[in-house]
Amino acid sequence: MHITEQPFQGTRLRLTSSRAFESVLGSLLEDIGHTPVNMEEITARHETWEAFRDHLQRLEGPSGFMLFGLVDHGAWTRKAGLSRRAVRVILGNPLIAITMLKHDSQAGLFAPVEMLLLEEPGNTSSLLYVKPSSLIVVDANPPLNEAAAVLDRKLAALADKVVGQ
Repeated sequence: MHITEQPFQGTRLRLTSSRAFESVLGSLLEDIGHTPVNMEEITARHETWEAFRDHLQRLEGPSGFMLFGLVDHGAWTRKAGLSRRAVRVILGNPLIAITMLKHDSQAGLFAPVEMLLLEEPGNTSSLLYVKPSSLIVVDANPPLNEAAAVLDRKLAALADKVVGQ
């Protein structure tokens, strides 16, 4: 066994909103879907890339993303005495991911992407995420960098949309 280490630095973004936690979460799920997609089932149902692609295109929300999962940290942290609501949202789109994976399969470590919605004092909220390109592009790779920059812009547009509505 051989282990290598490669330090890198991610960029965390935090968007604060005067909107309530429920409102931002509702807007986000309205865009990406309320039910997580089952990639194993979708993959098994389609023999060709074209059929798989067509199915996924029908699942895309207006932002181009779909829901992969939710982790309600607030539900379990209440047992430890914390009252702040916090939901981790796992979202992505294999049709976006493939634009990066074809240049470096290691990009799959950070696809799909994640956002964390936090309840803030005063019935406000914050939406946090790590800029995807800061995690995905570690070595010089211009085609990967270009594809990851597209993902950065799409995710930023979604975040702006749901926080600012």
